[in-house]
Amino acid sequence: MVLNNIDELIAKYNDAETSLQEEQQLRDYFNSDDVAPHLEQYRPLFKYFAMTQKETFTKDVPVIPNTKKTNRRSMYQWIAVAAVTVLMLGFLVPKALGPSPEEVKEQELAMAYYNQTKEALSLISIGMNAGKEQLNPLGTLPGHLNDGVEKAQGFNQLSKKIDNILNQTQTLKN
Repeated sequence: MVLNNIDELIAKYNDAETSLQEEQQLRDYFNSDDVAPHLEQYRPLFKYFAMTQKETFTKDVPVIPNTKKTNRRSMYQWIAVAAVTVLMLGFLVPKALGPSPEEVKEQELAMAYYNQTKEALSLISIGMNAGKEQLNPLGTLPGHLNDGVEKAQGFNQLSKKIDNILNQTQTLKN
């Protein structure tokens, strides 16, 4: 009967369903010399728990905290708070205050100057494109010059022939 009870308590212990009184029964059973052979594997576990209950902490615990670590941690926390504050002010202040009336006027004036400059450059561009179209006939000028040179050479040949004829007539007259 006791062995069946111990088997049931072990099953409950493994499922973490035992009460404190049941765990005490298990400890008492495994600390005795009368342990069933199939339960010998649990004996070192319960002996370990019994030994660790007897252990005590003997070192002195300092009552005063380490001020260097506390001061350093406090300093880092304040630096973090300051950084967040600066970032928040940097984002919120310009939006809350907005641009001043002078800045708005300067921006409008700058935009007007920009638009006037853009229109002037557009007019210059139109004028340059028109001038370029007027210069297109000059692009054919080298071809016309070559034609003129060929015709001029023809005149040179004609003038040579005329000179020959004139020279022959003069020699005949003489």
